[in-house]
Amino acid sequence: MKTYKYLGLLTTLYVTFQLISDVTAGKIIQLGFFTVSATVLYFPITYIFSDILTEVYGYTKAKKVIWQALMASVIAGIVYSIVVILPPAVGFDANDSYTRVLGSVPRILIGGWIAVWAGAILNNYVLAKMKLWTNGKYLWTRTIGSTIVGEGANTILFYTIALYSVIPNNLLITSILSGWLLKVIVEIIFTPMTYVVVAKLKKIEGEDYYDKNTDFNPLKIN
Repeated sequence: MKTYKYLGLLTTLYVTFQLISDVTAGKIIQLGFFTVSATVLYFPITYIFSDILTEVYGYTKAKKVIWQALMASVIAGIVYSIVVILPPAVGFDANDSYTRVLGSVPRILIGGWIAVWAGAILNNYVLAKMKLWTNGKYLWTRTIGSTIVGEGANTILFYTIALYSVIPNNLLITSILSGWLLKVIVEIIFTPMTYVVVAKLKKIEGEDYYDKNTDFNPLKIN
């Protein structure tokens, strides 16, 4: 089996940004006319990592990374929930702060897991297929195109599952569209860097995978 120098590092970075996004999703910031979660600024980086993983190493290896990130996110979410319900020690006056930051309701947790998994899988699938259609040319078309599909699915699923009937429908739709747009803009901004990283990795790893005979079943981990 071929070994790769940077696959482990990319996996670690992907999982790290996923867990950071899980914890900081509740921080709401103002970006011009948009009121959005702070994760809009860095959660799209996970999609850039997905693009790089799929482009260089192929859909199957990128899919394994998605499953690893999902497993880490689920375990972390369960532990956070346990920590929140544990009774605080006498004199510990920060329990309300811990509860507010780490205490997500099950609906939001589950919505996030479904949205992250589905969006990432769709992103990688579209990129792998577009690489075949373009014969490996025009990298920007598949990084941006796959992000439009993946981030669209992620944003729609999360807001619909977590916030439908919680906030007004017009605000729900506005939040979906603005979040989706900003995530795609981040991908576009990082496109030149993606080109550099992909080119260097292909040279160092001696790999430029084309998913010609790949089993695209997203539920199949191996």
